[in-house]
Amino acid sequence: MSQSVHVRAFRNLLGGGGVVDDPERIAAYTTDQRQLFTGSTFAVLKPATTKQVADIVRLAAHLGVGIVPQGGNTSYCGGATPDASGRQIIVSLERMDKIREIDPVSMTIAVDAGAILKNVQDTAAGVGLLLPLSLGAEGSCRIGGNIGTNAGGLSVIRYGMTRDLLLGIEAVLSDGTVVSDMRKLRKNNTGYDVKQCFVGSEGTLGIVTGAVLRLAPLPTRRATAWLMLARDAALAELLALVRRESTDLLTTFEFMTARSIALATAAMTDPPGLRAGSGGAVLVEFDSSSRHLDLDELMQAVLAEAIEAGWIEDAFLAQSGSQRTAMWQVREAIPEGEKRRNGSVKHDISVPLSSIRRFLDLADTQVRSYDADLELSVYGHIGDGNLHYNVLVPPDADRMEFTRRIESSLSLQLYDTAAALGGTFSAEHGVGRFKKHLLERYGDVGRIAAMHRIKTAFDPADVMNPGAIVRPLRKEPAS
Repeated sequence: MSQSVHVRAFRNLLGGGGVVDDPERIAAYTTDQRQLFTGSTFAVLKPATTKQVADIVRLAAHLGVGIVPQGGNTSYCGGATPDASGRQIIVSLERMDKIREIDPVSMTIAVDAGAILKNVQDTAAGVGLLLPLSLGAEGSCRIGGNIGTNAGGLSVIRYGMTRDLLLGIEAVLSDGTVVSDMRKLRKNNTGYDVKQCFVGSEGTLGIVTGAVLRLAPLPTRRATAWLMLARDAALAELLALVRRESTDLLTTFEFMTARSIALATAAMTDPPGLRAGSGGAVLVEFDSSSRHLDLDELMQAVLAEAIEAGWIEDAFLAQSGSQRTAMWQVREAIPEGEKRRNGSVKHDISVPLSSIRRFLDLADTQVRSYDADLELSVYGHIGDGNLHYNVLVPPDADRMEFTRRIESSLSLQLYDTAAALGGTFSAEHGVGRFKKHLLERYGDVGRIAAMHRIKTAFDPADVMNPGAIVRPLRKEPAS
């Protein structure tokens, strides 16, 4: 059956507005966020309801067409990009963007999977509540993609990752069956926690169409400080001090090297006069919904202890909203600063907190031994052990060629070091298509076997995002 016949069949299901088959319009959906790979598809489907998603899945299975679910197309690992075969369709959830219900008493919000994260945050804030999930792509990423990658972000240290915020789910399985479990219960011990199977699955087990998320009281007070670190500061011990003495009001503990800060300020039109210490800088923030806590006084007391311990050279406590915004702008401009300088080879590494300093020391030695002229941009959510350990592409180098060279050599050395320290090659970006070989290299044999079995149980025909993460087990031929 020809692709034009396939397109007509899907158009009969969805109507004219639900199918995009114009090559120029399709192009925006087929290249990954980092522009490392461009796939091919004969159509982008845009369902408006869960029933339409189920109809798409049943028809695709009948036609033998693979399905690549896509939210905001912000994956760093190619998890939302079709392969080059032209035999996979993209199912974009962008039309399914409704807020279904917000319950201020239960502190929950039910949404379509295509809802943009920032819109969900704003809806919660409108009734005095907080959706704690916050990340750089929040203006374009969508809730289904956040679930599919178990997105982390800037507040994990206090509120956890997407997995910890998910109470209920609606999803379509590979045969069109709809899993409808949109309950807003904190306690629900009735067998397997099926919703968690979809967290981190990157669309390989089904298409998430709805979610119920846990909210928190909206902070009304914040204390934000910029810490200039001493050389070789004991980061884990500093973090432990801040968490202990703040009675766990800490929401942010973001580490940045001097090079990362310089890249960020170079990308800003009006950069603030914030600098790094000899060991880099940390952005620290406390927040609370209480009217009775003096967070500034608490922050000052904590910083005094850190200075006395010799871990920080100096600190600057934001005295206004504009000063706080300036601190955050520096942190958030780092990726753009890297991009303007010709990009970077990204390493989304996670190691135990107690091994952060050890990893930094060992990795620095590895980089210098590999090529002493390489420059690094190192920053990240150090409060939860996540480092973005990025190798800058030289200004005169071909980005793609340099990336391939580093990823086939130095990157593996860095991942080996992380693994030896009990860490991993992907903290929050996922596996997708680009990191499957790393999963095979570093994954536990038993765990990978379990993943294959889960994939086989949910999607035996390999319809859902084929080529991402793992494939189903092959049936042995009859003897």
